[in-house]
Amino acid sequence: MKISIVVPVYNEAKSLPELFLEIKEVLEKERSDYEIVAVNDGSKDDSWNVLKKLGEDNKRIKAINFKFNNGQTAAMSAGIKASTGDVIIPIDSDLENDPADIPKLLAKISEGYTVVSGWRKDRWGNATLKRKIPSLVANWLISKITGVKLHDYGCTLKAYDRGIISEVELYGEMHRFIPAYAKWKGGKVAEIPVNYRPRKYGESNYGISRTFRVLLDLVLIKFLVKYMNRPMHFFGGLGFSSVLLGFLSGCYALILKFVYGTSFISTPMPVLTVFFIIVGVQLAAMGILSEMIMRTYYESQNKTPYSIKEKINF
Repeated sequence: MKISIVVPVYNEAKSLPELFLEIKEVLEKERSDYEIVAVNDGSKDDSWNVLKKLGEDNKRIKAINFKFNNGQTAAMSAGIKASTGDVIIPIDSDLENDPADIPKLLAKISEGYTVVSGWRKDRWGNATLKRKIPSLVANWLISKITGVKLHDYGCTLKAYDRGIISEVELYGEMHRFIPAYAKWKGGKVAEIPVNYRPRKYGESNYGISRTFRVLLDLVLIKFLVKYMNRPMHFFGGLGFSSVLLGFLSGCYALILKFVYGTSFISTPMPVLTVFFIIVGVQLAAMGILSEMIMRTYYESQNKTPYSIKEKINF
């Protein structure tokens, strides 16, 4: 079983030699066939030169250099596509993830799990409420919406079976939703506690604004998974509800007019009736257009809306 360690890098020149040495020691102790795929995400420090030097000293280290900063998800996606391992393990480049936890992830994968997610159980020991509360709320909300209960969706240290992650195209902040995607596709997801180490060099690249971007991506991923193959059910359902509200507000306007003698111009009901009906028709039209786009997406690329796990006698 070949292991691919994927390392997104952004301004971590001081951390890289120590991190790669730790990874090398752990995997050689395990006698694993491995590679390290590092992606320099437009770093402004000396990270790329450090990666080139490390690559010269160890041919198992492969490195990709972005022209400019594209974000962690893009870096992770590039690393995954360039990797060749049977199991892919992303890890942060700032030394907060502990490479010594890699064997525990691999042991769990060997039990038949598709995704094994790390849980930085002791992460918030001395953290301020400003950082702790948004993270706890975000993890709780993601678990509720996806139906996949994890304590730490934000932990980069995870192990993925190539069979599941090769089907996922990553955009925005969507790398953290791969466990939910795997579960929706029939995979098995496990979570294990992993060690958390405070940042040793530099400052964190994360801010509270990322929480809001993650939640927006959560809405998108939920829609793509549930309604990608039937967008008319989503837009049509909203459109039908809007038309129904328009019908009810129209009936109420008529009751006010003929039962209570209230003029149409004295109540907002007629305006609301027209508004709800127009919105409902527009949503239905959007559903039809989405259906056409969905069919073009599949048929132009010879894709199918299903995945086959196994065949016999073909």
